[in-house]
Amino acid sequence: MTPLPSLTALQAARFAEIALENVVREFPNKPDHVLASPADAQGPRALHPAFYGSYDWHSSVHMHWLLVHVRRRFPALPQRAAIEVLLDRHLSPAAIAAECAYLAQPQTQSFERTYGWAWLLKLADELARSADADAVRWAETLAPLTRAIVARYLAWMPRADYPIRYGIHSNSAFGLAFALDYARRAGALPLEQLCLAKAHAWFAADRGAPAAWEPSGADFLSPALIEADLMRRVLRPTEFAAWLDDFLPQLARREPATLFAPVSVSDRTDPQIVHLDGLNLSRAWCWRGIAASLPDMDQRAQAARAAAAAHLDAGPAGFADAEYVGAHWLASFAALALADDMA
Repeated sequence: MTPLPSLTALQAARFAEIALENVVREFPNKPDHVLASPADAQGPRALHPAFYGSYDWHSSVHMHWLLVHVRRRFPALPQRAAIEVLLDRHLSPAAIAAECAYLAQPQTQSFERTYGWAWLLKLADELARSADADAVRWAETLAPLTRAIVARYLAWMPRADYPIRYGIHSNSAFGLAFALDYARRAGALPLEQLCLAKAHAWFAADRGAPAAWEPSGADFLSPALIEADLMRRVLRPTEFAAWLDDFLPQLARREPATLFAPVSVSDRTDPQIVHLDGLNLSRAWCWRGIAASLPDMDQRAQAARAAAAAHLDAGPAGFADAEYVGAHWLASFAALALADDMA
């Protein structure tokens, strides 16, 4: 069986260059910011000294994740020194204290819920996977913000009776998946237990996903596949295989066809339409995770691997043309799609 492609040193170096450029680019910027008084009318760097670049807060966070990820995966990366200088500056005690102070304001209760929250925990998780002294120091500096995000999950999830299922930022399955990965590695048992409870409550009884309706015009996540990618983390392998049979009953036949075929992107200068490039990449990492969670000889695993390969072939077009509305985030999605050590 031909293995799926993995991230190469050449790709990692290219992604590092993209991320290093973007995380210090303050404008254009699309803040998720509530003005409670005239004093709140400040620029991105004043509001978020750690995560001011890459167009918006969550993209800045996941491009920082990308820098930590490629540094861990490729210790001889040519950009390693530049990454370390940048992380020393952006993950400094003063910068993280300012991020925490921002979250402490009463009007920020729903700030970046849950997409940015999930990526912050993904960044913390990636730092925990890097055992060198610098990564340990950055993780310790980030820890107050990490704890603040964990506290937000713990406060919000008991009140969230219904999941959000569309394929953009607020998708609940995505928000749970990265939080669960973090909780398990960090030994954060209350967060892990709550994530598992919510995953069961929201998704365990789902049957017959309307995947033939996908994609929507601004999706960067597949509602069906990101839910399956969560549930492979939640259920034991035999339970997941049975759940998947009910959730996507035609999977072995590679139906619905719309879920297996990469999507086309008509205008990469449009910040919503270019989401579809991200959809190809996120489908690739979901298909990859689903395939790895099924027995090798399962026809669904074979179909999932083929779909992952097709979407991996299509995905890189989005950042190849360097349009900023895609370039500020798509490389991180590409790195996830090429990761063979996903949780």
